Amino acid sequence: MPPLTHRRVLTLAWPVILAQAASALTGVVDTAAITRVGTAVDIAAVAIASVAFSFLYWGFGFLRMSTTGLTAQASGAGDDDAVRAVLLRALVIGGTIGCGLILAAPWLQAFMRSAFHGDPTAEEGARAYFVARIGGAPAALMGFAVNGWLIGTGRTRSLLMVQVLLNGTNAVLDATFVALGWGPAGIGLGTAIAEWVALGLGLTLVRDALRRTPGVFDKDALRATFSANRDVMLRTLALLFSFAWFVDAGARLGPATLGGNQVLLQLVSVSAFVLDAFAFVSEKEVGEAIGGRDRARLGRAIRVTSGLAVVGGLAFAVIFALGGGLVIRSWVADPGVAEVALRFLPACALVPLIGVAAWQLDGIFLGATAGRALRWAALAAALAYVGTDLVLRHAGWGNLGVWVAFLAMYVYRAVSLAVALPGLLARVGGPQAHRDPPLGTE
Repeated sequence: MPPLTHRRVLTLAWPVILAQAASALTGVVDTAAITRVGTAVDIAAVAIASVAFSFLYWGFGFLRMSTTGLTAQASGAGDDDAVRAVLLRALVIGGTIGCGLILAAPWLQAFMRSAFHGDPTAEEGARAYFVARIGGAPAALMGFAVNGWLIGTGRTRSLLMVQVLLNGTNAVLDATFVALGWGPAGIGLGTAIAEWVALGLGLTLVRDALRRTPGVFDKDALRATFSANRDVMLRTLALLFSFAWFVDAGARLGPATLGGNQVLLQLVSVSAFVLDAFAFVSEKEVGEAIGGRDRARLGRAIRVTSGLAVVGGLAFAVIFALGGGLVIRSWVADPGVAEVALRFLPACALVPLIGVAAWQLDGIFLGATAGRALRWAALAAALAYVGTDLVLRHAGWGNLGVWVAFLAMYVYRAVSLAVALPGLLARVGGPQAHRDPPLGTE
């Protein structure tokens, strides 16, 4: 393996940053396409349904995460058959879940209607979008597997190619179908087709790994895969719950507070998408070090990726503190919402600086496929966060308490994982390593 340097980490990270940005644009492209000729009802319909899909697919993000860690570990161990088998297993799981989502579409639609209340006409448009887009579910989830495998093998530029094709195809089809007067259904169909096109490119890029490989359905390997997926899914659900609680806490203080917090949350999302690139690289490098039982490489992977991530977190904190006000004033028309966003901008600026430790530790433990630690850390952090928010709410701290609790959540996540880090390090290399169970089978 090539030596791990800051230059190599940056070389791996920049395509991931752009791919992350492209991935986040899918819902934006859908909304932008309908705003050109659609009515307010059409726009609301696409907004409701695209947000529903974002949450739905985020819940299955474990397919990307576990695939990256398992692939990197197999690569670090020099087991090419296992590297290919990880991809094939993930594709089967993703395709199966995707087909299950199509079959469960009626129940998912009912849940969407209950979770997002809107005008009946808008709900009908959202239903049309949902029906049209759900056909892309197998491609989207199999795409998660391909993306995770590309990251785990260090092919981050190929990942960028897939995401660029996805969004380029989506934009062209959305514009075409809207021009044909197909409305929200056309937007959903365009996105579904784009997901299948992107999967086609992804499978072409990994075609060498798709040939028949022994051990694809090995019992122990399947158990490790399902164990990692289960724990990461529970971790993701705990994080989803925490963000939903944050939104609800702001909503309890009125529409202006909810709007201001949502504006600031978009800034947080931008920093998270960028800084996650270093966490993704750490997943790959940590996984390879663990696969090769190389404690020295593991330590260097943690130091180099985390050092760059901290610099990035500090940079975002400074950018938000100095330039966030200009963005808010030029972006937000409602004076009440803008006032709330400006007042709590300093708290928002602290998120990338404080949160980077949690994001990096997530990457380290995902690379180790240490799902049990991730699961318990996320659950503990969510419970501690809710408790903190309730205490501050009862004390009358208002929206300041909402943000203090939100910042504390990142601290809780980082501390919960940091406590488990020495145990993870002790299980790699050294004279006792051969007696430890594989990390992926926790």
